[in-house]
Amino acid sequence: MHKVLIIDDDFAVQTSLSLLLNQNNYETAMASNPEEALEVIKEEKLGLIILDMNFTMETTGEEGLQLLKKIKQLLPSVPVILITAWGSISLAVEGMKAGAVDFITKPWNNLHFMQSVRTALSLSAREEKSRLTRKALDEQFDFESIIGRDPRFNRALQTVARVCKTDASVLITGESGTGKELIAEAIHKNSDRQQQPFVKVNLGGIPATLFESEMFGHKKGAFTDARYDRTGRFEMAHQGTIFLDEIGELDPGSQVKLLRVLQDRTFEQVGASQSRTVNVRVICATNRNLEEMVEKKEFREDLFYRINLITIKLPALRDRVDDIPILVDHFIGKLQKTYKRPHLHFSSRAKEWLKTLSWPGNIRELKNLVERVVLVSNKDELDMEDFMIDFKTGPRKHDKSNLPEVGSMTIDEIEKAMIMKALKHHENNLTKVARALGMSRGALYRRLEKFGIEV
Repeated sequence: MHKVLIIDDDFAVQTSLSLLLNQNNYETAMASNPEEALEVIKEEKLGLIILDMNFTMETTGEEGLQLLKKIKQLLPSVPVILITAWGSISLAVEGMKAGAVDFITKPWNNLHFMQSVRTALSLSAREEKSRLTRKALDEQFDFESIIGRDPRFNRALQTVARVCKTDASVLITGESGTGKELIAEAIHKNSDRQQQPFVKVNLGGIPATLFESEMFGHKKGAFTDARYDRTGRFEMAHQGTIFLDEIGELDPGSQVKLLRVLQDRTFEQVGASQSRTVNVRVICATNRNLEEMVEKKEFREDLFYRINLITIKLPALRDRVDDIPILVDHFIGKLQKTYKRPHLHFSSRAKEWLKTLSWPGNIRELKNLVERVVLVSNKDELDMEDFMIDFKTGPRKHDKSNLPEVGSMTIDEIEKAMIMKALKHHENNLTKVARALGMSRGALYRRLEKFGIEV
């Protein structure tokens, strides 16, 4: 049993938290001031510390911050969860910088509070486990859809393995096309929430004026076009996981609204008067540098520390080029079934040549390129020359010796030929054609109009 130390000068808060923790089978100890807290720390074996950052109304809160720093010096491996008032979140952010694992605002939500406690204790225990090889990871977890053996990529999977069984908020970073959504899905698929909804939200595609309606829902008649009740994305994800992609694109106003629901898991539908509570695990992703955005005041610091209890950084494809042949074989295996071409394969020469390219679009670019080349070629074995006509490929900047010759077809001719072939193969099913070509239906419609192709 883990013993939890509660440090707060408010007896009511001590009693409430102690009762809640005892009901969930945790033993507790209590301290009303820094001196008592340090005595308990020296005498007891603790698994977790809960620290109120504001001891009294007269103090500025610095006393709590100073105590936190002393605690981390004495017990660096013991996680600390901070409790603070909503108006003192900036102080909690300073505490996160000083080593706290999470912060809870008053009044707290009991369910969210216990999730934070279990997550902190679980992460602390899992941190001590040895690192696993890719083979060992595959034996213990469902990583079937994630391809790669690169050591840097394997470190990302090790972090997934460490956090998937917890409710920790996760921030996945990396360039576009590196597989952030796949990693988010893997976390959900290997979690205790795997049978519950996995709701994906592209925040970059939601206008600021529609943010509340999209995320929290609205009541019929709440505004001019609200002709019916709408369920928001957070409510859709209840008991499951919500994946907030492109979180770096949120405008300041939407950041505040998102922070509110992440703090206590409560929200109000547009046009409703009562708050709703939701139980969700939050995973975010971005291709932007949020730390730089925080420095430039473009992204809220409190929101940044709320979403990145754990950060998973995915390497770019150019930094894991030895995985390219493995990825190509994976894509070819799927295309063999899709296009009923069982003998389709790439030559080793083609795979080695692909390793010399820069891949600004990463794995997504590689996948789309492989499929485009398959679409415009009728051969079973595809070689380096089959890629030369593709306008997207290009060598690394420092390696001009591999510059391919420009083919006789123009870019428009290549694109039109690929679309025509995909239309024929998928019998004019535009959804399947768009998916095969790696574009949206809207983008496909624009190209059909541009080339005068009638469907």
